Amino acid sequence: MLRPFLVLLLAISLSTAAAGQSADPKGDKAAIDKTSEAVRAAFARGDVPAILSYHHPDVTKALAYDKYLVGRGALEADLRSTFENYTLEFLQNDVELLSIHGDIATEQILFSVKGTPKRGGAPFLFKGRTMLILVRYDKSPTGWVTLREIVQPAPEGK
Repeated sequence: MLRPFLVLLLAISLSTAAAGQSADPKGDKAAIDKTSEAVRAAFARGDVPAILSYHHPDVTKALAYDKYLVGRGALEADLRSTFENYTLEFLQNDVELLSIHGDIATEQILFSVKGTPKRGGAPFLFKGRTMLILVRYDKSPTGWVTLREIVQPAPEGK
């Protein structure tokens, strides 16, 4: 009696695990990598429309403890303000984790960004870890967009 139950349990477990996996993990990884590269290049150019094209309309971003953005409009306003005052260059973008489950991907990245004030002043370096939740989105140039992001700044001196 126990044996049929174990076989059934194993079959359910395997079918559930398979249902959550991507049908094309290599293609999805390549598209997500391309998304990341395009976003970083757009940041370097200060290209707000390009950056927005890789963000879901309902995006939320927790960029700092007291900086929480909701929606593409809030992101656009924040980007325009930032690019009025700074040029940004990604110096580090080390993917620690990429997990793709169907139409949702989670990516964890160690990053560093160099910011240079446009009106003079010393450049700064912002380092930390970010976790992104990406979703398939047919209006994205790569088919993937950021839906959620949370940033954990590195401690001083790291």
